[in-house]
Amino acid sequence: MTRSRASLVVAGALVFAGATQSDGASLCRPLLTVKAVGFSEISPAQRQWTAKFAVDASRCAVASGRFAIDFVRIKEAAPDLRFTEQFTWQPGELDVSTGFAADEAVLDYSIGDVAPCPCRE
Repeated sequence: MTRSRASLVVAGALVFAGATQSDGASLCRPLLTVKAVGFSEISPAQRQWTAKFAVDASRCAVASGRFAIDFVRIKEAAPDLRFTEQFTWQPGELDVSTGFAADEAVLDYSIGDVAPCPCRE
């Protein structure tokens, strides 16, 4: 019986802690939509992967924030490589780019973590 009361007390404390944290400022996230993706022409050493995003930050009370793009890179003589690049969003249209060697390409990409922003009231 004592063990079950202790479990109830711990469970109650966790619920209370969750409730008090949610009473603070509300958090939102901007909506990022990929509009176009491409590679630049190959230069002797490198080329640029570029993407154009539409950023709807109308729910955010700030004018910028961080987000990540997760990549899978392929290379002629190496295993596939997963990596993440960090970028900063701003409302409206946004262009981002990252460099690759001439013998590399993007096998896959996705929008990773989008940092929350304080909600507009």
